[in-house]
Amino acid sequence: MNQRLKSLSLWLQHHDDSFAFITSSANVFYLSGFWCDPHERLLALLVFPDGEPVLVCPQMEIARARRAGWGYAVIGYDDSTDPWEEIHRHLQGRAITANTIAVEKSHLSFARFEQLSALFPNVQWLDAEETLRQLRLIKDEQEMKRLRQAAELADRAIEIGVSAIRPGVTELELVAVIEYELKKLGVEGMSFPTTVLTGARTADPHGVPGSAAVASGDFILFDLGVIVDGYCSDITRTVVCQTASDEQRLIYDTVLRAQQAAIDACRPQTALGAIDRAARSVIEQAGYGPYFTHRVGHGLGIEVHEHPSLHGANEELLVPGMVFTIEPGIYVPAIGGVRIEDDIAVTDSGGEVLTSFSKELIIV
Repeated sequence: MNQRLKSLSLWLQHHDDSFAFITSSANVFYLSGFWCDPHERLLALLVFPDGEPVLVCPQMEIARARRAGWGYAVIGYDDSTDPWEEIHRHLQGRAITANTIAVEKSHLSFARFEQLSALFPNVQWLDAEETLRQLRLIKDEQEMKRLRQAAELADRAIEIGVSAIRPGVTELELVAVIEYELKKLGVEGMSFPTTVLTGARTADPHGVPGSAAVASGDFILFDLGVIVDGYCSDITRTVVCQTASDEQRLIYDTVLRAQQAAIDACRPQTALGAIDRAARSVIEQAGYGPYFTHRVGHGLGIEVHEHPSLHGANEELLVPGMVFTIEPGIYVPAIGGVRIEDDIAVTDSGGEVLTSFSKELIIV
């Protein structure tokens, strides 16, 4: 049994739990090494205080689970089979009774909670989510290797996008160029739908690319990430087409200084909230405080948004092995927005910046 499964089993022993019923694809992957998007079908990993775990997955996914290295029991089912009956039969065969079941409270749907409750009507429920967050918080060497590779490919994606800019090219055309070239490089997938925005549309932090065309004087914002062996990167860069106004330069310079202040604050035993406050202070002093409308960053790993959250009230302390984004922004509706985002790993001596594409103002 790998160390991750052992750690969860020890936690179950400590709480005298009967078993954990893990259903999120990300946590199943973290514990088992098997990534699966089951769509509407049930995917679950049952972990016990003592004894071997069991994977529940559609029959058609079993071969992939084995290739991923899963060597324990599998409860497979086809589309005409009730997986809950198969789970019940398996647990009865192992003489496992349930007094307490640990689940992911924010992931387990009410419908599946009802089905699980029908099998075990008198159990107590425990939330396993915080324990799993803490296990995933500190990345090991293999995870860091994948995160660095994903960051390198994100840098390459920005390079591809910037090189394709010309007046008249649309946001969606730039998205298509980036993703096509990445596929040619063998990239398995994007961390999230690639964002390219131009002009005043860059003032929408979560804007959706469309048919808007690049024009001279526009900001062009790229926000994207790449998946490598199950681990995500996330980078944002903002450039200008042909000519930049004095205010565009001021906004860009302010965001860049804010980001550097936040990176400089990344030292072990520093409160996460201090990172947000470091960036926000620079932006507020420049008079753009109302235009920085989101937290400064988020955790990064198997999911592109995971624990921790880098908001100003978070007093959790930085620990070596944490990985997160730092991405301050200024969004002025009449002018556009600038966001600069990098992936940061906490080391014994500070913050290691994993993404490396230039942050000097680029005028294309």
